Amino acid sequence: MTQAANQAANQAANQAANEAANQERSTFRACFAVAEFRVLFGSQLLLVLGDTVKMLAFSVLVYARTGSPGLAALAYMIGFLPQVAGGMLLLSLADRWRPRALMVAGDLLRVVTCLVLGIGGLGLGDLPIGVMLALVFAAGVPAPLFSAARAAVLPDVLAGDAYVLGRAVFTTTSAGAQVAGLAVGGGLLVVTGPHGALLITAALSLGSAALTRWGLRDRPARSPRPTRSTRQARSTRQARSTRHARSTRDTGAVRTTLRVNRALLADRAVRGLLLAGWLPPMLSVGAEAVYVPYLTGEGSAWGAGVVLAAAAAGMGVGEFAVGRFAAPATRERLTLPLALLLGAPLLGFAARPGVAGAAALAFLAAAGLAYNLGLQRRFLDTVPEAARGQAFGLQTSGLMTAQALGAAAVGAVAELVPAHLAIALSGCGVIAVVLALRGDLRGDLRGDPRGGRSGRVSPPYGPGGGGEDARPSPAEPAA
Repeated sequence: MTQAANQAANQAANQAANEAANQERSTFRACFAVAEFRVLFGSQLLLVLGDTVKMLAFSVLVYARTGSPGLAALAYMIGFLPQVAGGMLLLSLADRWRPRALMVAGDLLRVVTCLVLGIGGLGLGDLPIGVMLALVFAAGVPAPLFSAARAAVLPDVLAGDAYVLGRAVFTTTSAGAQVAGLAVGGGLLVVTGPHGALLITAALSLGSAALTRWGLRDRPARSPRPTRSTRQARSTRQARSTRHARSTRDTGAVRTTLRVNRALLADRAVRGLLLAGWLPPMLSVGAEAVYVPYLTGEGSAWGAGVVLAAAAAGMGVGEFAVGRFAAPATRERLTLPLALLLGAPLLGFAARPGVAGAAALAFLAAAGLAYNLGLQRRFLDTVPEAARGQAFGLQTSGLMTAQALGAAAVGAVAELVPAHLAIALSGCGVIAVVLALRGDLRGDLRGDPRGGRSGRVSPPYGPGGGGEDARPSPAEPAA
């Protein structure tokens, strides 16, 4: 047998082994048996708790000093607003820098931010409100970079189906930690006041940094920034191609982020999976923004908290049930029906249900978010290794942006029609979007791993934009 034949046979065997590992059902217990996953889980828990307490305490602090509900609301959300800019301009650094160092840097940035905001409680004087808002805004810009690094490490820690269950654990834990963070934050505000709560949040972030620094292995960057000698050598080899020579000079973080984002979105398979993960929740979660005005208008303002809590519970129960009891292949077959479940129960709001009925409908609709479990392995398999961090960051920042736009859209509809009809119309929108994306949700393009219609798509994913760093097309053997 020739060397080429041996290589082809080995590649086929490795591919078969990887597919078998992906289809082998894992358990939540197996995930927690991995020490590094426990570290990621613990740091994620501290992160979500800390961020939730920070937003609540900062909002209360701003309101206490200004008496302005508008500024208090801005303070609560201002950390999220700049993440769109970070997702569009900085995500390439998630693959250029060591992931553990990035995660620790993100925790330490939160420590510094909370210390500066809370330092007034030590008698050193409060910063002007404008400076405090600007500080939180600036600290939010690189947030997608840190979360992208964390998401990209998870497939290194958990393989195959365990990775999908690990994502489910993170989603469920984040939902529960947000609820717990609001409860804990409320208690801290009573006992310590907003300044003390911010200082405690700094301590939580410092604990997350320590856990990450000494609990995770220091992995190399996936797509390291080329050195000067490497760029010169590559430029020499490609001197005959003006396009390649220009692309090798294009190594700045912002330019690389924009270029790789364009390449990811130009990839038919990646784009389809991104849209499948963004658009159905866009209107479904957007409908939740109208629960408060709907129930307030029905004379049950207290019921808004009940309905929102039911939605959070539905998301957690759905993720747990599908992750725990459905085999990997079954999860992927359930993707389309579960996505439809996001919208179908919302149609029931056309009947103007009371608090109990609205809570039941919200629970069922949120349970449909488990459809994302059927997309996770396909997304991981589809995105290039060199741009994995940026791909996960784009997925997350795009989802946050989509949800904000969805809330604004459903809220605008509620200005034109009664709130219960706006919620029902959002359900119709979810169903229409899901049916339009049914091919991507079902994985109809799975036979073509690149998803390109021509089968010859090779966008520049690496930091150099082409040549050695470009991902090979399916018809070309990987180097």
